[in-house]
Amino acid sequence: AGVVDLVGAGSCCFYLERVCMKVKAIVLAAGQGTRMNSPLPKVMHPICGQPMVCILLKSIENCAISDITVVVGPDMDMVSKAVHPYPSVIQHDRLGTAHAVLAARSAIQPFDGCALILFGDSPLIQPKTLLRMIGKYQSGVDVCVLGFIPEDPRRYGRLIMGPDGLEGIVEYKDATDEQRAIKLCNSGFMCVNGRHLLPLLEQVQNQNAAGEYYLTDIVALARKAGLKCDVAIGDVDELHGVN
Repeated sequence: AGVVDLVGAGSCCFYLERVCMKVKAIVLAAGQGTRMNSPLPKVMHPICGQPMVCILLKSIENCAISDITVVVGPDMDMVSKAVHPYPSVIQHDRLGTAHAVLAARSAIQPFDGCALILFGDSPLIQPKTLLRMIGKYQSGVDVCVLGFIPEDPRRYGRLIMGPDGLEGIVEYKDATDEQRAIKLCNSGFMCVNGRHLLPLLEQVQNQNAAGEYYLTDIVALARKAGLKCDVAIGDVDELHGVN
């Protein structure tokens, strides 16, 4: 039985502690509140009376994961205090999602296990979905991307599937018309083999329309290295971000 099956059976506490003790979570929380016309950091805006990043942390904790690192921006002491006792690291320049994860370099030195990469401004994801991603890793997948199929795919990145799994991710602004017609979209959440995450990130380049270092580029790099990539499907209602 997989992790999700055990969770559904309600008999998983010991099992989860045993399985998840080698899981690390990296939470990206460096976004500013500019588009919200607010001086608050984006992840500090409250939902039901608590900062949205704290709601995400609770979901991670409910998976029996306690190795959590939060990536914040400069002058975001408010966020660091809110996520305490979990450590925070600073992304001094906002150069993209891969660059943000690299800010947590000390936490992602190659290790035997997997790393969940999550977004502090998308707090609705449920523990069962995080465990589904971990289950993919346990089945032999090196890079698992959480995908979803919204009614209106809008400007989401698209997941390019092939006969043996996920072949790549293309950002909307870089996609062709044919790729934009794909319904399967990228949520941004990933689960990556801890032995490969840092070496993959160090290969990411910024030759794209935005001039940023995209985390999504690690899929093509992993495929080139002969690693297995695949998708777990998430519930659209869990993947709404504050944007």
